[in-house]
Amino acid sequence: MRGTVVGVLRGGPSREHEVSLASGHAIIANLPKDRFTVRDIYIDKQGAWHERGRPITPDRALHSVDVVVIGLHGEYGEDGEVQKLLEKYGVPYTGSGSFASFVAMHKVMSKEKAKDAGLLTPEYRYIEESTNNIEMEKMLRDVVRTFPQPVVVKPTRWGSSVGVTLTTGYAPLHTAVTGLLRQGSGGVLVEEYIKGTEATAGVVEGLRGEALYALPPIEILPPESDFFSYDAKYSGSSKEIVPGRFTKQVTDELMRQARLMHEALELRHYSRSDFIITPKGIYYLETNSLPGLTGESLLPKSLAAVGVSFGEFLSHIIDLARTGKKR
Repeated sequence: MRGTVVGVLRGGPSREHEVSLASGHAIIANLPKDRFTVRDIYIDKQGAWHERGRPITPDRALHSVDVVVIGLHGEYGEDGEVQKLLEKYGVPYTGSGSFASFVAMHKVMSKEKAKDAGLLTPEYRYIEESTNNIEMEKMLRDVVRTFPQPVVVKPTRWGSSVGVTLTTGYAPLHTAVTGLLRQGSGGVLVEEYIKGTEATAGVVEGLRGEALYALPPIEILPPESDFFSYDAKYSGSSKEIVPGRFTKQVTDELMRQARLMHEALELRHYSRSDFIITPKGIYYLETNSLPGLTGESLLPKSLAAVGVSFGEFLSHIIDLARTGKKR
């Protein structure tokens, strides 16, 4: 018996191509071989699909699979684009739907959802691609005058902290913002820098009989000279403590907010939300609709902390995708 045929999508035309390859490799290595037959589907940096080293059209690649596990990150993978393609061909897939993925990936939209849900989130200014130079310069001068320095500069639609910088003063801020806009960031978020303890909390639908099972929050200790940047995330230089050394009150609140944002963003199957804990309260940063699944990634570590193997998790979300449960 061949078992369920699972297509694993990895690579993709984003700045997180290498991370996606690592996530895809981890997925393939941990899929239970007694249940699943794997199709390794590689998407190159130009967006072309390949299987077994040969170019293939998406419809042909998807024709022989029963379900897709999305191991993509960043643009095309997390912004709803590949989800739209899978929906077009009627292929069940793990993770959130196309529109919910787009909203979660867009840092301004997700922050507004958090504010509507009553959560604290850092103050920000949003520079759109269409913002003219005079208006942008006025906005940036206002940020330097009214926000405590340094400030955080983020592309609105990239993940894994790609392109995120801390800047102090007008000239570095202007350079960081215009640089991201030139690179096609789709807009830039200039955000109040909140100093505190970084934390992340994952949720999984339907795990252990719970509608939305909250995993133990993780405490993140970046290198002293860095915030939780792309390099800090994937170089192994950050330290993660699972479960985090939080009070029960803080732990419960992180889990509540992670559940709340999963539902507010109408996500599906699983997600992971990031926070900063300060004496003033817990600040929501963003939610990852397709969090990393590499050996350095946080979600597998929180699953292991409650005795759920990576293979069990993958089997679970594939079952959710195939049965079409929830959203």
